[in-house]
Amino acid sequence: MKKIAGITTGLILAGLALFFMSADHIDAPSVAGSGADITDYYAFESPRNSNNLVFTASLQGLLSPAATGSATFDESVLLEFKIDNDQDLIEDMVIQAVVRDGKVYAFGPTTPNQTGGASTINSDAPSVSADVTPYGSTAIINTANGISVFAGPRDDPFFFDLGAYQAILGGMASGFNDPGVDTFAGTNVMSIVIEVPKSSLGNAAMLNTWATTKVRL
Repeated sequence: MKKIAGITTGLILAGLALFFMSADHIDAPSVAGSGADITDYYAFESPRNSNNLVFTASLQGLLSPAATGSATFDESVLLEFKIDNDQDLIEDMVIQAVVRDGKVYAFGPTTPNQTGGASTINSDAPSVSADVTPYGSTAIINTANGISVFAGPRDDPFFFDLGAYQAILGGMASGFNDPGVDTFAGTNVMSIVIEVPKSSLGNAAMLNTWATTKVRL
């Protein structure tokens, strides 16, 4: 499962509020509904600190409120935010996150031990951990080594009018309505959010970023 976004760091450093996202709420049967299912990926300048970038992935989409209370992160899944800073579309840096025994552990940004479809956790990288936030509780955010991390259930942040989209595809509408209908209203996701200093990502004028999940064999 892969999501891709591009970030022009020169514009970000100039102070523009840039926001990039990719969304996908329906996946192949082997992935859909599993702990490895990425529904959304977002990368944006931190609203709290313009010197930082935020990377967030939403997993396990379309959770009902009734199902959210018992939803958990899959401890066999490794989430990776990959960063390409030389425009070859191969990751030069990686931020890794795993959940173990009710805690999320984040490592990086760091040079990956290997690139492509296989990964190992770089436990020597700068790291931070935090308790997973229970459903309905105040967000638990922890910061260490300049990195902040959060993990837990959140209201699905992606706005999409599925009915209007289907009508457009079927030739029954020429465009979306304003306001539209939030198809995913009332559903939740399991989210992991990591904030890092821009300086830890190098000084390239353009960053290509994407998110992947990998299952431990």
